[in-house]
This record gives sequence, C-alpha cells and structure tokens, in this order.
Amino acid sequence: MSNGLDLEKILLIALIAAVLLGPERLPGYAASLGRFARRVREWLDGARSRVRDEMGDEFDEIEWRKLDPRQYDPRRIIREALIDDAPVKPVATTPAVAAAASAAGTPGIATATPAIPTTPVAPRPADAPPPFDAEAT
Repeated sequence: MSNGLDLEKILLIALIAAVLLGPERLPGYAASLGRFARRVREWLDGARSRVRDEMGDEFDEIEWRKLDPRQYDPRRIIREALIDDAPVKPVATTPAVAAAASAAGTPGIATATPAIPTTPVAPRPADAPPPFDAEAT
C-alpha cells in the first residue's frame, strides 16, 4: 500500500472517532492513545535491545529485508521456478552402455541415463492376502 492511502485511512478513522466521541471526550482519548503508543514503542525498543544483547554483533549483520515474509509472492516464486531452466548435467554411463550406443549408431545415447536393472518379482497367489506393513500406516 502507498503512504497516501494509509494516511487517508487514518484521517477517516480520526474523523469517525471525533464524531462518535464528541469534542468533550476526544482530548482524553487522544492522550490515552498517545500514552499507549509510547508504551508500545518502549516495549519494542526493550525487546530489540534484549535481542541485540543476546545475539551480539550478529544482529547487525542480518539482512532483515531478506527475512520479510511480505516479499515472498507464491505466484512469482512458482513462475520463476517454471521459467528457470537449470542446465542438466549429462549422466556418466558405463563403458558397456557407451559401446552399445555407438554400435547402434546413436551417439547421443552415450550420455543418456542407463537402464535401471529390475529384479524379478514372484507372482503372488490369488488366495494370499496383499502385503501389509504395520509400520507404514
């Protein structure tokens, strides 16, 4: 939001408060609001000094703007992740796979991922219950 928009909202709230409270009670409420704002500022300053004392010199080195959650727009993050095509490193293959690829006349396959060996699985009898892992559920 822009500062002009925030100022307009504050002025609107002040005008409504002036109408609702009236000219007799408004100075008292304004004074108590000022005292409350002072107490909040003192509390925040005390908290900041306690954190600075606990963290030491590291407190001043932290880039607080990077930690601001308002800067993270999920749509922007997803858009950048989808657009950003990181270069893919070629997968090293075994000499047997490279020799087979060159023998087949496909030199581009030499950098492809080798086939994953599979282990044969014995078929389960039709009347046997399906496997169940009690720790997984």
